[in-house]
Amino acid sequence: MPATTHTESVTSESGATPGPPASIDDVRQVASAIHRAVSSVIEGKSDVIETAVVVLLAGGHLLLEDVPGTGKTMLAKALARSIDSPMRRIQFTPDLLPSDVTGVSVFNQDSRTFEFRRGAIFANIVVGDEINRASPKTQSALLECMEEGQVTVDGDTYQLREPFMVMATQNPIEMEGTYPLPEAQRDRFMARISMGYPTAAAELEMLDVHGGPSPLEQLTPVTDGATVQRMARRVTQVHASPALRQYIVDIAGATRDSSALRLGASPRASLQLLRAARAVAALAGRDHVIPEDVQRLVGPVLAHRVILTSDNQHLHRGVGGVLTEIVRRVAVPSGAR
Repeated sequence: MPATTHTESVTSESGATPGPPASIDDVRQVASAIHRAVSSVIEGKSDVIETAVVVLLAGGHLLLEDVPGTGKTMLAKALARSIDSPMRRIQFTPDLLPSDVTGVSVFNQDSRTFEFRRGAIFANIVVGDEINRASPKTQSALLECMEEGQVTVDGDTYQLREPFMVMATQNPIEMEGTYPLPEAQRDRFMARISMGYPTAAAELEMLDVHGGPSPLEQLTPVTDGATVQRMARRVTQVHASPALRQYIVDIAGATRDSSALRLGASPRASLQLLRAARAVAALAGRDHVIPEDVQRLVGPVLAHRVILTSDNQHLHRGVGGVLTEIVRRVAVPSGAR
């Protein structure tokens, strides 16, 4: 006889109720406030911060990849602290177990029943530090969480909080002690961004600012989870014309037909490219998506999902260059603007 599955709803700890419908101006104001708050901690990375805010308002998950010491974890923690909602940090290590992430059923001797103890994934914002240092088995524990917003343990299903966002950092796979993320895991991240080294001016300012008390400790929330959820719902209503949606499909199809790629963009990638483009349009004050919104996001949204052929890898050809060429070749349908 199959086990009975139940669903446990998890409400926000703040008890906030949804407010009135949000406007595009509301979205811009909230996004600007978050951007300013994070910029007080991360210097000289305005474009990176803006992409992180886009992913947040588009209801996606963010992968931060770069060498150690470039501020990946600082960015993730600053974004999380700017929102007055439950936040958990998971330090991924080789000995981390899947149950540490999702939770585990424990037998209660007094009640003679099993009780579910929630794992670290039960929060609005989850910061996964160095995700590719955990074993593939533990990495896979995030698959259901990120795609379906729920956790299934011993046949019982538990809903995660809304909004729910995973911000994971990882080191390049050339670094010692890393496990490459499988394709299915990478595909669940809406975007991947690289911090890069700061400019000399930004690094000098960092030495001045971070020489004393950490600015992260002084960061105060500028919004809450309920507001972010309202803004995210408004973003989903940004208009995308049939021609614009066809443009996204054409770009995704071109990656699948490219001789330089052995793995093209998935249908999930097309959907997330549209969602992210809607967020970019809203942040620009528009109620409709234009082709430039899509073109701007092709790199962050698609680069971590596609794989170069062996020949192109040996030639040290970058994925970014291939995607740029694809965008250049794909014609913008009439009516997409």
